[in-house]
Amino acid sequence: MALSGGADRGSHSMDKSITLPPDEIFRNLENAKRFAIDIGGSLTKLAYYSTVQHKVAKVRSFDHSAKVSLQETDGDPLYEISVQEEITARLHFIKFENAYIETCLDFIKDHLVNTETKVIKATGGGAYKFKDLIEKKLKLKVDKEDEMTCLIKGCNFVLKNIPHEAFVYAKHADSEFRFQNTHPDIFPYLLINIGSGVSIVKVEAEDKFERIGGSSIGGGTFWGLGALLTKTKRFDELLQLASKGQHTNVDMLVKDIYGGAYGSLGLTGDLIASSFGKSATTDKEFSKEDMAKSLLHMISNDIGQLACLYAKLHNLTRVYFGGFFIRGHPVTMHTITYSINFFTKGEVQALFLRHEGYLGAIGAFLKGAEEDNPNQYSWGENYAGSSGLMSVSPDLNPVQRARSGTFDMLEMDRLERQLVNLPLLQDPTSYIPDTVDLTEDALAREYWLYCFEEALDGVVKRAIASQKDQPEAAERAEKFRQKYCHKLQTLRHQPFAYGSLTVRSLLDTREHCLNEFNFPDPYSKIKQKENDMALKYYLKVVKSFEELSWEQRQFTLVKGLLAGNVFDWGAKAVSEPWLVDAYNQWIERLKGPPHKCALFFVDNSGIDIILGVFPFIRELLIRGTEVVLASNSGPALNDVTNSELQILTERIAAMDPVIHRLDKVLATVVRERGTDLVIIEGMGRAIHTNYYAMLSCESLKLAVIKNSWLAERLGGKIFSVVFKYEVPSKAQGQH
Repeated sequence: MALSGGADRGSHSMDKSITLPPDEIFRNLENAKRFAIDIGGSLTKLAYYSTVQHKVAKVRSFDHSAKVSLQETDGDPLYEISVQEEITARLHFIKFENAYIETCLDFIKDHLVNTETKVIKATGGGAYKFKDLIEKKLKLKVDKEDEMTCLIKGCNFVLKNIPHEAFVYAKHADSEFRFQNTHPDIFPYLLINIGSGVSIVKVEAEDKFERIGGSSIGGGTFWGLGALLTKTKRFDELLQLASKGQHTNVDMLVKDIYGGAYGSLGLTGDLIASSFGKSATTDKEFSKEDMAKSLLHMISNDIGQLACLYAKLHNLTRVYFGGFFIRGHPVTMHTITYSINFFTKGEVQALFLRHEGYLGAIGAFLKGAEEDNPNQYSWGENYAGSSGLMSVSPDLNPVQRARSGTFDMLEMDRLERQLVNLPLLQDPTSYIPDTVDLTEDALAREYWLYCFEEALDGVVKRAIASQKDQPEAAERAEKFRQKYCHKLQTLRHQPFAYGSLTVRSLLDTREHCLNEFNFPDPYSKIKQKENDMALKYYLKVVKSFEELSWEQRQFTLVKGLLAGNVFDWGAKAVSEPWLVDAYNQWIERLKGPPHKCALFFVDNSGIDIILGVFPFIRELLIRGTEVVLASNSGPALNDVTNSELQILTERIAAMDPVIHRLDKVLATVVRERGTDLVIIEGMGRAIHTNYYAMLSCESLKLAVIKNSWLAERLGGKIFSVVFKYEVPSKAQGQH
């Protein structure tokens, strides 16, 4: 294959098997700052850092300081919206076959513009082999880094930064891949790296690890013996043979020796007593498939037993497997998993990594980027620019499988702030934000994929309308449609592509695709209009609440909060009876002493925030409770963003002195101020996520279920109310 250098460069031709043009594979090369490369026996992994210029929606408050009353500002918009260019950092990781290295390097060389990089960090055995070629093509000095150090650095990085990076493989389950939650503390763990041989590494801290064992019987053994037995020289072909084989034709089982199980030793009849045992006593030819399968079992069982012994010796329960031998092949992962389950009786799980193939390249990149200290930031997977995890099952999307064998990509964007767990979670290690895992629930998955496909036309129209003054907006919106459509089709065939599939991840993917084509906030003008309208009624609504008795006021405030939350779907009323009704318990709590500090996660702009949330928190403030508001830092649907919320709060504070006592920042105030109440509002935050989240303080989860399918799934009907007041067991009886 040869990669073309673009339409104006006729030096190379494009292989027909590649569906992606090279400028989509090697993106943002003109802004590349630093490179690293990991060259193995058959695959090259390239890493580079670039800066990405993209549009962001900014809001700026108009100066109303000279106007003291609400009437004087009638007709004036509360704030102006502008779209500005912003530069952010992005990490790119591309994996391709070594056969294409020369033409890939040509393309990179042709597209580098004024790079400050003078050195390329390199790791892997092939870094020696291709050293001269890299230096000649890219005019960069190759600086070799230790392979194991790079591997561990890369492993730490993905475990910390990519949710659902690790998974358990279950071949015969409804969902092949069962993803693990990201633990706040990833150490210690055991990494079993299976290349030509096996290295067993104990990792205790960021830069503290040691090779505690290993074996010469590894992937090279499988490949070498397999080639001798089957005359098959290609590793993947050997695995394909193994997937079709029946090992019991070659292996001697316990029942072949004893006629059944060996009960006194607890050995079942189907257990392998001797790998290849039948080949010595049976006078017949064995098929290539059967011999490959027997060989795979023999080596996997040997590695699995070694892993179990070392895990037990060092008292470790997290055991990750990686290396060329694994490479995401189901037949390999299944045999390793079976072996681990057998030898530990299910006490230790075999864990695999979605981005296992990139670990060395990531580690080499991090070694070269230490002056920038990438570990001080949080990074998020950019779904718009990443290939997903793919099954090699022949019935699953064969076209994409063919492409993934040639090129595979991972992109990560630097986040504005470092992500930390909310200190109020009862147990951060067991926190699962999403209520339903669509990878495991086929009915729910098909329903939500259909919903997002049906909504696509509306999103495209809204995106165009948000940029009416830009003639090329329609063209960009169409590109967004095609990209997001492709992502949804990928997820229909491979729901496990990006880890656990959830409603939240579908929304995140949509936001990433919108940003890709410079639509930073399609709802911005709608939100502006709704905020302006709702603000006109704020004082009137507050006055009407003040005229009610205490009991009436509490119920009306809650109804106002719920009605505001449902207003964006055009509903005037909610269903009776409430699906989850803890209102009486909440009222009894309000008759007690005030909470010290309430943390309120807000939802929609407009009526919801201004006429629903603010009157509710106003009541808390009057009671003597400090209130902290938390909102999204960036756009998502019609949610109020942090910058919009600050302007709204300032405007309402100018009209209502009670709101002066409101705090608008989250950060460390939660712990510092002794937060003892968390309020989570809206279907997205209280139903799709956090519904089962256990907090260490009192919590109130409020939402109206605005989706008939979801309402029915939860046992209610459309516009059913969820009013969930929870008190952690240790807090019971304190008030």
